Amino acid sequence: MNFPPWVLLLPGLCLLPIAVPQEPVIRVNVQLVRLLVTVKDAGGGLVGSLNKNSFTVYDNGSKQEIAVFEHHTEQPLSIALLFDTSASVGIALKYESDAATRFSHAVLREGNPEDEIAFYAFNWQVRLQSSYTRRVEKLERALHQIRAEGGTSLYDALYLASQDMEGREGRHVIIVVTDGGDTTSYKDFHAALDAAQRADAVIYPVLVMPIANPAGRNIGGENALTTLANGTGGMVFTPDLGPALDAAFTDILTALRTQYLLAYYPKDVPLTKNRFHQLRVTVDRPRLRVITRSGYYGDSEDSTHRR
Repeated sequence: MNFPPWVLLLPGLCLLPIAVPQEPVIRVNVQLVRLLVTVKDAGGGLVGSLNKNSFTVYDNGSKQEIAVFEHHTEQPLSIALLFDTSASVGIALKYESDAATRFSHAVLREGNPEDEIAFYAFNWQVRLQSSYTRRVEKLERALHQIRAEGGTSLYDALYLASQDMEGREGRHVIIVVTDGGDTTSYKDFHAALDAAQRADAVIYPVLVMPIANPAGRNIGGENALTTLANGTGGMVFTPDLGPALDAAFTDILTALRTQYLLAYYPKDVPLTKNRFHQLRVTVDRPRLRVITRSGYYGDSEDSTHRR
């Protein structure tokens, strides 16, 4: 039988309560918070020439000291390619798989030798078509075996891909290629965003736009993808089929190669009931836009550590 810590069992006697001194409650926070940061100018061009002193980081409104700074970080990439294979995709699937193949070649042959890519297909269910690998031919074979059918479990795919990459070293990136919103997921939008933020994953939606007229589009799905990108420090791309699709993948690769890495140890951070910390990053030059994740999960005022 399991007894609480204040109960002592003596042979031949009844159970007697005794006082046990409580361990002191000590707050311990040695978590290194990492931020992948992209900076753009007023025209949308990438800015890769800033130094450490150009950046200021705020955690729940409290200014933090940047402990790690990498200019154009070369930390290895774990990229999850998520492909919508629902019935609505149709002929676009071939163009998308061809563009993703060319992207995979560029990443794995020109980047960090530890970069790896995984490939997931999702319709009414989610399938891991290829686990993390550097073998381009394996990815290419998987990309060209997919077929369009069924519904769209977008949030399930994001949730599972985030969980799979959570323990991997380096940078975490999710590229989701789709034509609209979710229709068949068990998980909802908030669960998908929560999983991505816990995995420190940056989401880049590639929203292929087969319908130009807003009356025939899933505007709600498009807004959800934009929010997912904004919440994780990514960007949304809305290409047509053909060269514009290749350009979208090229822009993602360029962004990944011009990312800054900022990291800090949280200090004097105001704690709230919510374990989610709000982050803000600014730069000292006017008219520049900073793109990074909106926050991370850490201690709340109800969260303590004992030792």
